Amino acid sequence: MRTHYPVVIVGAGPAGLLLSHLLHLQGIESIVLESRSREAVESTIRAGVLEQGTMDILNETGVGERMRREGAVHHGIELAFGGARHRIALTELTGRAITVYAQHEVIKDLIAAREAVQGEILFDVSDVSVHDVDSAQPSVQFVVDGQTRRLTCDFIAGCDGFHGVCREAIPSDVREEYQRVYPFGWFGVLVEAPPSSDELIYAAHERGFALISTRSPMVQRMYFQCDPSERAETWSDERIWHELHTRTESDDGWRLKEGRIFQKNVVAMRSFVATPMQHGRLFLAGDAAHIVPPTGAKGMNLAVADVWRLARALDDFYHRDTEDALKGYSAAALKRIWRAEHFSYWMTRMLHRLDDASPFEQKMQRAELEYVVSSRAASLTLAENYVGLPLA
Repeated sequence: MRTHYPVVIVGAGPAGLLLSHLLHLQGIESIVLESRSREAVESTIRAGVLEQGTMDILNETGVGERMRREGAVHHGIELAFGGARHRIALTELTGRAITVYAQHEVIKDLIAAREAVQGEILFDVSDVSVHDVDSAQPSVQFVVDGQTRRLTCDFIAGCDGFHGVCREAIPSDVREEYQRVYPFGWFGVLVEAPPSSDELIYAAHERGFALISTRSPMVQRMYFQCDPSERAETWSDERIWHELHTRTESDDGWRLKEGRIFQKNVVAMRSFVATPMQHGRLFLAGDAAHIVPPTGAKGMNLAVADVWRLARALDDFYHRDTEDALKGYSAAALKRIWRAEHFSYWMTRMLHRLDDASPFEQKMQRAELEYVVSSRAASLTLAENYVGLPLA
């Protein structure tokens, strides 16, 4: 291992791995440090709805072949409420689409791409700390194979998630954090069954929200709103299916297709933004800087947009001798982030049961849903945000 790299990337999630891949294509060397094992990174199952822009980046940079083969392209979504389902025609309205392709599959593809060119990824590192980010030569210290190592670099990319160390390296008198913790979570299950629907179903019901998604031709992902303190292991399969059927069935006799439930988990929900996303030679990307509730399907897509922007800025620095894009990285990225935060918040408020909502506010929720599905202008607003606004 060398002792100096142009870019040291902390975190081997989608943001860190894609950034390393993009930098390689631009001739910029990097190393990725990850606290988990490779097996843990590749097996942590998380949903993945890829925006058109994310799909385009993966395809254009040579890591989209398996996504095209195994992912499910969707040209619409359905909003279900009041016993009926209403289709939002994403492609008809915007000319763009989405692909359902799990996040851990994207990670596998990116790791394979880095391996193919001998890209450096260190798994199982511990005690990571970042130093001298205000200087021209910051450094990252860590322990690997029982030995303490320290790497100097030109830049540090903090892609180490919400609980990582990089965000805390930005001084507290400089950093501002905005957060909303939601009083509900999602109970998620993986089911061995054929798809119940050709497209995702977002269901609003008096008992709470539900989402029907697909993972593969024989594995489906389903969620329903629950108390965030629920313990997944205490729920029987029969009770889970009762909630899902109750919240999704429609007056035309449509029903979910049941199967063996082989995974259960409860996902807490929050909105979070840290600003600025840069300090000195340290730049944050992905969950290290922002979290969105999963309702709007924006989490991984925001991470991709961040590193796409950061990679271009680093390319300008190394190959065009200008720091303008690096200096403007945070301000430019935050414009997209706040738009996505608003969209995710709006979708969440519109579709979930709000225990603190008055009867008046509940009627307002229904009126908004009815408007969204009956107005082309309102449907277009949802559709263009859902498929993703242009990256540039």
